[in-house]
Amino acid sequence: MPQDFAEWLEGVLRQRGMSQKALAEMIDVTPAAVNGWVNGRSVPRYEKITLIAAALEVAVEDAVDLRTPGTSSSELEWMFREAPKDGGREGGNAAAFAFAANLEVLAREATQNSLDERLEGGPVVSRFVLHELTGQHLRDFLRALRWDEIEKHLQAAADPSQKVGRVLLDGLHELERTQRLVLLRVDDYNATGLTGPEYEDGRFSRVIRRTLDSGKADTQGGSYGLGKAALWAASRFGLVLVNSTLSQPQNGRWERRMAGRLELPWHAIGTQEFAGPAWFGALDHERENAARSWWGDPETARSLHLERDGSEPGTSFLVIGAYDGSGDAEQLEEMHELLVRGIACNFWASMVGGERSEPLLRASVASWRNGRTVIAEQSIDPHRHEPARSRAVKAFLDGRTVSEITGRDDVLETAVTLKLPREKGTSPADRAAPGTHDAVLLVTPAGDTEVKPDRISYMRATRMVVKSKRIGDLPLGHRSFQAVLLAGAAAGKDSLDTEAAERLLRTAEPPDHNDWVGTEDLTATYVRGAQQRILDFKRDAEQRVREVLRGQEAEQNEDEGPDILKELLRLDPPKAARTQGFPVVHAVEGWLDDQSAWHVRVTVKYPEREDPWVLAPVVRFAGRDGGGTPVRWAELVPEQNCELTKHGNLLFRRGRRGTFSGVTDVSDHPVPAAMSRIEVDVPRAKEAAQ
Repeated sequence: MPQDFAEWLEGVLRQRGMSQKALAEMIDVTPAAVNGWVNGRSVPRYEKITLIAAALEVAVEDAVDLRTPGTSSSELEWMFREAPKDGGREGGNAAAFAFAANLEVLAREATQNSLDERLEGGPVVSRFVLHELTGQHLRDFLRALRWDEIEKHLQAAADPSQKVGRVLLDGLHELERTQRLVLLRVDDYNATGLTGPEYEDGRFSRVIRRTLDSGKADTQGGSYGLGKAALWAASRFGLVLVNSTLSQPQNGRWERRMAGRLELPWHAIGTQEFAGPAWFGALDHERENAARSWWGDPETARSLHLERDGSEPGTSFLVIGAYDGSGDAEQLEEMHELLVRGIACNFWASMVGGERSEPLLRASVASWRNGRTVIAEQSIDPHRHEPARSRAVKAFLDGRTVSEITGRDDVLETAVTLKLPREKGTSPADRAAPGTHDAVLLVTPAGDTEVKPDRISYMRATRMVVKSKRIGDLPLGHRSFQAVLLAGAAAGKDSLDTEAAERLLRTAEPPDHNDWVGTEDLTATYVRGAQQRILDFKRDAEQRVREVLRGQEAEQNEDEGPDILKELLRLDPPKAARTQGFPVVHAVEGWLDDQSAWHVRVTVKYPEREDPWVLAPVVRFAGRDGGGTPVRWAELVPEQNCELTKHGNLLFRRGRRGTFSGVTDVSDHPVPAAMSRIEVDVPRAKEAAQ
């Protein structure tokens, strides 16, 4: 923030591109007088300050309080980065390919980022609003967005031979065909907001100007800087706007810090080449071909559908042309359901509060159409979506866990020890690192309606679910259960071993934060053997659950009497043997040829039935988050017990197994095949069996 009027005046003159002489003429003073103000030799009287403010088209309050001036909507424009002189080209932002482009992933990544920026003193409030625009509402929005300035760039970048280009082309066609645009707004409140300077290091520059830059503290979720890319990946056009209310003022202001970023691949318009990215804002006269964020007014924020409720700090992200890249949801109602599911399954524990502690998160989803409510705001209740596991976390927060399960609502608490390795570059003398960390393991009976019982959920810090997996090798006839492992800061202890466990587990998470495994970061940070300690920790947690269940089983057996009497009084109907009800991939063999195409030979196992099975094999380049990007088949060849249909699907008639082979289309690969892994699925085709 400027320290005096001289510094403020000099900065505004540069931003306005105005000379001292021009200002002197406008306010009827000598150039020497203006030069004296700029160099700090004198300070103008209030009457002159009002004239200076009018000439510079800024509010008098900005001049008096030495604030960065606000920006009118007429000053906004899109600025595109020019292509590098060395001829290099980028086919898009690689960070956007780290995750599957679907709404469940977006809900996970965006909510995690909000939790990471939570302010002390209450939960962070995360609101998702889907807003479908048509007719005049759509035209008004596109006008405020300066759509005519970016449409020609979108068309130039929509190259059907490139992955990003095909998405852009499809988005432009959909907009033209349907005259419909879906906006997804992600708001958070009681969060830090995009604080920091325009270009130097800070939250604003990390989100709006940088790629793969996290800058988060040890106990926070992300360490790769990839999460924000999910917002841009969920836009058909790679286009996101922001409006932030800051928890710490920047240049004397804190409300409506606004900006936009467009992520395109390299493209050319005529003879002019562009690198791809573009920024929406006020022209920065101090930097060549740059647009800076602007301090907006309520009218501009409303026209861009970005006006926030109240003055609580936080950020609103507006994803323009929001869609579900998996193709599972196209209508507003379907998209709404995916968002609810994505938040509920990943953050149920974050939304659980106790008698003496508030939840870390409150989340909701709403859907609108042209400003009218389609689905009213739906607050997500963790106890409805995950009743048993939410009960376990609440009992822990309330201090009401037990050492032995005797009732259906009991929550057993026990400890699982994580052995902490030494960090590289340190020695016991340099740093007395704690040797172990006791994580908290909770076990509770599952409800009768639990769809996926007998699972354990791992979490730390913000209690986001890192992984949920089924535990195998359980005692025969055990009582169905749910287990929760709270490690690091989630264990509720403020100690050196908690901090050390957080650092360790954070480095053990891959970019999509869906497991604790060996990573490059783990290897680079810790001495040899750190990965094995992570594996031992997870194995010990599962083994502790088995021991708890065996203890419960023994008590049940003692209470139930002699075996011969139990057999005579058995009232449970016999359980039907499980049968395979649909085709599955039984085995896959794969290899790469000289053209970098994947060749696969797939064996399909399917149940016998009178009608044949008609399947549409799908090959995907697997993503880090478990999702995948479908690619086209260059060739599909039936080999055994199957044949091609006229629609290009496979029909399986006889036996219980069939085999086919296929070759991927190299031109459709999202990344080089040598850097990929693939997966094959065999969903049923929509055509009727022949």
